[in-house]
Amino acid sequence: MRWPWSSESGDRDVKRPSSWANPANAIDWEHYRDPRNVVPVVILTGATLLLSTFYRSYLKRIPQAINIGPAFWRRRSLFGRVTSVGDADNFRLFHTPGGRLAGWEWLPWRKVPETSKDLKEKTVHIRIAGIDAPEMAHFGRPSQPFSQEAYEFLKWYLLHRRVRAYVYKRDQYDRAVATVYVRRWLLRKDVGLQMLERGLAAVYEAKTGAEFGHLEAEYRSVEKRAKSKKVGMWSGKRKEFESPRDYKARHGQATQST
Repeated sequence: MRWPWSSESGDRDVKRPSSWANPANAIDWEHYRDPRNVVPVVILTGATLLLSTFYRSYLKRIPQAINIGPAFWRRRSLFGRVTSVGDADNFRLFHTPGGRLAGWEWLPWRKVPETSKDLKEKTVHIRIAGIDAPEMAHFGRPSQPFSQEAYEFLKWYLLHRRVRAYVYKRDQYDRAVATVYVRRWLLRKDVGLQMLERGLAAVYEAKTGAEFGHLEAEYRSVEKRAKSKKVGMWSGKRKEFESPRDYKARHGQATQST
């Protein structure tokens, strides 16, 4: 029985649930095959992956030598500012990947810390490759001749300056052994070579563990020239000379230690 105010068409207007088998509910796969939709997604995904890889490879900061991955050694270099000089052949580097082009030291959030507290566990300990500087006084042992001069030179030459370190390996003291370059008066200088030239270091001698990159022949040639000129540590009497390696061996210290 229909109400007086109802109509026959009212029953026909009631919506019934649609079947999923109805073609109107099928996924339009052509939408996802349309190059106008696919190409932008592929480009965006590729660009994201490329930027992520570029950041990890070139712009991600390395806080300490223990954070340097195996693929980095002998293939890459570290650029940064020297924050302290600990001895005559090693120093601490605050890694600033990308340098000023990446905003370091001029963007407010990309400053190099200045206090020891702020620098703690944030610097790479660098051991200059291929050279052995005279030993300073440690643990009650006396210093070697020209050790203070070598230390003062390295401090003057590097402290607070930007350097590039080509890293070879990590030694047993968690230092990155590296050939180091610095800009001085617009010229790129090999720091180890400069110390050898002034007689403030000897060529590193060890049965194992010596690292020179491809520079061993050049280092030995410069050392030979410094000896002939009797500069620095070579200025004394030959029979009284004791190399850093011999000094460490005499004091029972491992020859690879410093």
